[in-house]
Amino acid sequence: MKAIVYRDNGGPDVLRLVDRDLPVPGPGEVRVRVTVSGVNPTDWQARSGAGHPKHFPEVTPHLDGAGTIDAVGEGVEQSRAGQRVWLFMAAAGRPTGTAAEFTVVPAEQAVPLPDEAGFDVGAALGVPALTAHRALTVAEDGPRRLRPGALDGKVVLAAGGAGAVGHAVIQLARWAGATVISTVSSPEKARLATAAGAHHVVNYREGDPAAGIRRIVPDGVDIVAEVALGANIALDLAVLRPRGTIATYANDGGKPVELNVLQNMVLNTRLQFLVLYTAGPEARTAAAQDVAAAVRDGALPVGEEHGLPLTRFPLGRTADAHRAVESGTVGKVVVDIAS
Repeated sequence: MKAIVYRDNGGPDVLRLVDRDLPVPGPGEVRVRVTVSGVNPTDWQARSGAGHPKHFPEVTPHLDGAGTIDAVGEGVEQSRAGQRVWLFMAAAGRPTGTAAEFTVVPAEQAVPLPDEAGFDVGAALGVPALTAHRALTVAEDGPRRLRPGALDGKVVLAAGGAGAVGHAVIQLARWAGATVISTVSSPEKARLATAAGAHHVVNYREGDPAAGIRRIVPDGVDIVAEVALGANIALDLAVLRPRGTIATYANDGGKPVELNVLQNMVLNTRLQFLVLYTAGPEARTAAAQDVAAAVRDGALPVGEEHGLPLTRFPLGRTADAHRAVESGTVGKVVVDIAS
């Protein structure tokens, strides 16, 4: 089979297209013929060695993807062979991610993909959707699981609604019944956030964004799903309601975070940092189940018309796919595996 590998950390040029033996699923595992592989910032960060120690002599990257189970290991129901699935955390603690024609994962990390959902949808779930679910389920006054109605009466602020996680936050929050506001940096990104389903969009580079949000929701925001905490903390606190939650999954731009302790004490702010690797198996399992339900309801479509443009590369140009993600390409970058 064809696979992308790297043996040393470094820039995109360390990625190589090679031939490898077909992997064999072990007990509790399934082998998946990958159709589309999703690329996330964490994939290039792991490749570069930024905060992700390399544990294997050779690594096939990418956590997310979608395809069809073609073989099962001992202890897995034979009926799963032939099942369309989406994958999450494929390369977490393992050397074999989805940037290959075939990959092997624990059976529970291959989630059934409904026939009406394309492989592009499946490849865009994983890290973005599970992260979004986590951000929406950590509030003191909020639900621990998502379903239609779970966020009725709640207001969610999706920072960076044109990004992959922000897009998933908008879609999952809408599906669960929240009023969704998104902050963006341009009219084009405003168009994408609106297409994703945001009820209100605020350009934070124009006028007074905090006043604009307060006009929409005078009582404040219940949950902020934050992508750039250092840059946005002042805005977040200006619009947060008492006992509200700021769930931060990144600090784009790298600006240091400065906290006004008294302000946060008065608000009873919950500041939740999150990353999937250490969220724990129970949280990841719950997220996968709820995201699967949202997919069955048709709540997580992708494509520019749904607010998430797709930028595609063939397997042999996976290095270019990494460059695209590193350079901040808007939307979702995917690698087409199957011809």
